[in-house]
Amino acid sequence: MTGGAVPEADGRFRAFFDQATHFAAILDLEGRILDMNRVSLELGGYARADVIGRPLWECRWWDHSDELVATARAAMLAASNGETVRRVLPYRAPDGSERYAEVVVAPVRDEEGGILFLAATGVDVTERRRVTQRLRLLDEIGEATRIALDPRAIMAEATRLLGEHLGVTRVAYADLEPDNDRFTIRYDWRVEGVMSTVGTYSLDLFGSRATSNLRVGRTLLVSDVDRELAAADGADMFNAIGIKAIICCPLVKDGRLVAMMAVHQREPRAWSEDEVALVEAVVERCWAHIERVRGAEALREADRRKSEFLATLAHELRNPLAPIRNGLELLRLGTTKPELQANVRAMMERQVGHMVHLINDLLDIARVSSGKVVLKVEPLDVQAVVASAVETSLPLIEAGGHAFEVDLPREPLPVEGDAVRLSQVLGNLLSNAAKYTPQGGRITVAARREGEEAVIAVSDTGIGIAAESLPDVFEMFTQVSRSIDRARGGLGIGLALVRHLVQLHGGSVSAASDGINQGSTFTVRLPLGSARAGQAPALPPSVQARPGRAQRVLVADDNVDAADTLSALLRLDGHLVQVAHDGAEAVHMAEAFRPETAFLDIGMPRLDGYGAARAIRALPGLQGLRLVALTGWGAQEDRRRSREAGFDAHLLKPAVPEEVRGQLAYGNVSDLPGNV
Repeated sequence: MTGGAVPEADGRFRAFFDQATHFAAILDLEGRILDMNRVSLELGGYARADVIGRPLWECRWWDHSDELVATARAAMLAASNGETVRRVLPYRAPDGSERYAEVVVAPVRDEEGGILFLAATGVDVTERRRVTQRLRLLDEIGEATRIALDPRAIMAEATRLLGEHLGVTRVAYADLEPDNDRFTIRYDWRVEGVMSTVGTYSLDLFGSRATSNLRVGRTLLVSDVDRELAAADGADMFNAIGIKAIICCPLVKDGRLVAMMAVHQREPRAWSEDEVALVEAVVERCWAHIERVRGAEALREADRRKSEFLATLAHELRNPLAPIRNGLELLRLGTTKPELQANVRAMMERQVGHMVHLINDLLDIARVSSGKVVLKVEPLDVQAVVASAVETSLPLIEAGGHAFEVDLPREPLPVEGDAVRLSQVLGNLLSNAAKYTPQGGRITVAARREGEEAVIAVSDTGIGIAAESLPDVFEMFTQVSRSIDRARGGLGIGLALVRHLVQLHGGSVSAASDGINQGSTFTVRLPLGSARAGQAPALPPSVQARPGRAQRVLVADDNVDAADTLSALLRLDGHLVQVAHDGAEAVHMAEAFRPETAFLDIGMPRLDGYGAARAIRALPGLQGLRLVALTGWGAQEDRRRSREAGFDAHLLKPAVPEEVRGQLAYGNVSDLPGNV
């Protein structure tokens, strides 16, 4: 089919045609070029005379691909038959790069509908296509990872989709280790025949300059390893794994390098800005999805641990209750054997002590976790802290028949800290060593100076810790071995308490073990103090026990059994005691009874202990009364409220009789333990 002659263009049409910013050409019905605008000519590097009469598909934009030539010819044929054809076609730019154009070939008709010629126009859509493909890829990654239930599945999908999109050799995802000096490649997608790089590596392999840049979030971009990198700057590492070009995108959160995604090519490759931006976007999204899944896993694990903890707590509380109940029955039967009665009382005291220890641990971890522990910091010597902890733990060590060694330096190791809390830390570690070491084992506590730190290590030859459990031993409700732990007793909060208390002192604690039945070592590191610790202060001379004398004592507690047993003990000591079971009754009784000492519970009906204390303090003639809060609430806030309400002392339930007697024997002195 042949069309009519193309009308001569007037000046206005020629100016419009040549100055158009899009590609434009006029073709005959065979697809030969009749005219072409300046943009098209410049794109192909042609003069107009070079292309007139030449088939469009033979131009150098497409002549490198038989498939593209066939596509272009088919489009011209369809247009010459009256169709308007629209295609997105790749083409070769003058610099050799591949770009994309949306090409439209349409017939131009005369008034009778006959086809005069074909008009071919094109718009570069390379950027639009890249943005569209990038968004599509990110959507695919988001959809594929949204339903994933484990981090590895997210890494697998994200690296595969990115690798296939970029046409690269390998894509790897890595997490930074807690020390921030090593990274672990968790997963890598790779083309067939390429080795995996999964494993843990030192950041130093990148070289000092690249490592510094990665730490602050700057992407490592290498187009040719051999030309751009020295051996010490990472060339040796990349060549060892067959890589010649790399994009390594770091992810920095809260000023810390947390993850990296690397794209590898085994031939040199000039990376585009768009490719770099795409990798940066993918690592951000991949990390967010992984953190979401890890967060869900952590919540499930925390829920499991709490459920197990509650079951363990019930078990641990039932254990002492059983012998206490049996002891009560023996006392009820009224056996007259003094030896048996003494044994029963000793047993009941031990079991109550065990329960008190469990409850105190719970209260301690609650206070520490909520930031309500106030350290009494003073200059200390590590030797004294170790000695105090050993004194507490030695009975348990000796009961296990363990060999025990203490290795302390001759020179002082000064630290600044709370003597009670640091002794509690080491006592916990020594008690654990004794509990989890089979009969006749060996336990060692050693201290040394390392740089500006005092280092204390507690080692044992006990059951050890599996490698997979080491990262979690200091977490709440974690038990090294559930079956063994339950056999020996414990709530799984002791090591969490140790870590919190050490961190409050500006130190750190770590665990090491070669595995099950290979023993373990717990190492505490504390900053060295600036001055040597002095002698432990002597008991203030103001705190001198007065000879015991009978007093009028008021006991107020809504727990009838607690009130009655305490009053019975006080009466056996010769005191005159009256009992109230709510705050209002306590106030009325104090006004009539005129006590010298009053023990008040806090959580009482009608009027709580704080209100009762204020009301009693306001009564005339009772200014010398000693008010003692006897309660299960022991946080710093509770003690502050007791002080403001007018209490002289704040004792935690269950208070041992010696504490109660102490409040009566010492009188109203400011340095008495328990004072608020």
